[in-house]
Amino acid sequence: MTQPDTLAQLLTAISTGEVSPDLALKKLKYLAYEPVGDFAKIDHHRTLRTGFPEVIWGPGKTPKQMIEIFKTMEAQADCVIATRIEPEVFAQLQPALPQLQYFDKARICSTTPLPETSKHPGQMGIVSAGTADQAVAEEAAVVATLWGYEVTRFWDVGVAGIHRLLSCRDEIASMDVLIVVAGMEGALASVVAGLVDCPVIAVPTSIGYGASFNGLAPLLTMLNSCAPGIGVVNIDNGFGAAMLAGQILRTAVQLQTSQSEKSE
Repeated sequence: MTQPDTLAQLLTAISTGEVSPDLALKKLKYLAYEPVGDFAKIDHHRTLRTGFPEVIWGPGKTPKQMIEIFKTMEAQADCVIATRIEPEVFAQLQPALPQLQYFDKARICSTTPLPETSKHPGQMGIVSAGTADQAVAEEAAVVATLWGYEVTRFWDVGVAGIHRLLSCRDEIASMDVLIVVAGMEGALASVVAGLVDCPVIAVPTSIGYGASFNGLAPLLTMLNSCAPGIGVVNIDNGFGAAMLAGQILRTAVQLQTSQSEKSE
């Protein structure tokens, strides 16, 4: 842990009673980061502050940098995730990190395999318009599963053949939060939001012909949706959608716990 003098002062203050344990925990949330060479600072306490750990963004980093970051993070984290990792990059990482798992459809590396069971309550559904959108949808699905959420996939149910969506309408409506991934004109998110009573997170993708402007058209469609209850993340941002969905489910649990404690 870095900033040892600050930490020592805090521990001393706790031992003398100058700082309460609750206040110390709040201070610790903003204390720790660890430098890696001269190119990164690892935020070990992000989980304490936000509920979710830091994740490695792959593009723009050299394999050597990522190996050092992985090793530093793995020393204090149960599961370290890197997104947007191409197969040729994974091939360069694996010799130094033999434990590394690779999920090719999602382009994600993880220091642990997918868990066999979920550890958090709530049902997260991920709805993908077309097969070409599945890379972004899989990014959301794999990240959420690695974080311990139960994920149900609804693939290739776009509005061009809306009967495909309607055939699984009841199961989709049973989810606690939905991530809807669509390119082209992005209409799927509005349709789904008009059928369910849970939060809908819309993810525009860069899939489409020229007038889709690499995802700008579905982004604008989703932002201009007349269906209420839709939150929109950036183009191709499956990771961000998984983060938001997890925050929604986690907050719901916190509210239930708080209400239960008040009623006792």
